[in-house]
Amino acid sequence: MLDHPEEYYSHYYHYYSRRLAPKVDVRVVILVSVCAISVFQFFSWWNSYNKAISYLATVPKYRIQATEIAKQQGLLKKAKEKGKNKKSKEEIRDEEENIIKNIIKSKIDIKGGYQKPQICDLLLFQIILAPFHLCSYIVWYCRWIYNFNIKGKEYGEEERLYIIRKSMKMSKSQFDSLEDHQKETFLKRELWIKENYEVYKQEQEEELKKKLANDPRWKRYRRWMKNEGPGRLTFVDD
Repeated sequence: MLDHPEEYYSHYYHYYSRRLAPKVDVRVVILVSVCAISVFQFFSWWNSYNKAISYLATVPKYRIQATEIAKQQGLLKKAKEKGKNKKSKEEIRDEEENIIKNIIKSKIDIKGGYQKPQICDLLLFQIILAPFHLCSYIVWYCRWIYNFNIKGKEYGEEERLYIIRKSMKMSKSQFDSLEDHQKETFLKRELWIKENYEVYKQEQEEELKKKLANDPRWKRYRRWMKNEGPGRLTFVDD
C-alpha cells in the first residue's frame, strides 16, 4: 500500500467484484437464453403464419374456393344450424370465417417466411441437431464429389435445381417459395450450366433496366438527380 498507493482502488474493486459476483452457472444462462429466443421465434412465426392465412381469406380466388369446399362438406350449413336461436349473427359469422380459414390452411401450402412454423426450425432444436446436420452434409458432399466429379454422372432434377439456387444466391426457403412454372423454366433453359445462367442473368438485368426506364417515379428521380444532384453535407463556419 505504501509502495503502490495508486493500485489501492483497483485491488479494492477486484476484491468486491469477486466477492459479490452472482454465482450462476454460465451454462444455465446460455440454456435459458436459447430457450427464450426459441419461444420468441415460435410465437413470431406463428403470428406471421396466421396473418398470411387471414390475408388469403380476403383474396377472392382462395375465398371462393374455400367457400365452395365448405358448402360441399356441409360445414357452413352445420354452423348455421348449430347457431340457430343460440348464437348471434356475429358469432355465426366468426365461426364461418374460422371454417374458411381452416380449409385454406389444409389446402394451401404456404412457403417462405410465412410458412407454418416447424419445431425443428427453432434455435434450440437447431443446436441439438447440429451434429446430425453436419454429418449429413459431409456424407452428402462426399457422395456429390464421388458421383459427379469422379464418376461423371449426369445431374438429376434435384441436383440441377440445387446448382441453380446456388447460382442465384437464394436460400432454400426463398427458392422453395417460387412457383413451379418458374422452376420448370429454369430447367428448360438449363440454367445449371454456367454459360446459360450468365445469359439469363443478363436478360433479367436488361429487363429490369427497361422497367425502371418506363417507371414514372424512376424518371422523376433521374431528372431530380440530373438537375439538383444528391446534395452535399458541408461544415461551413458562418
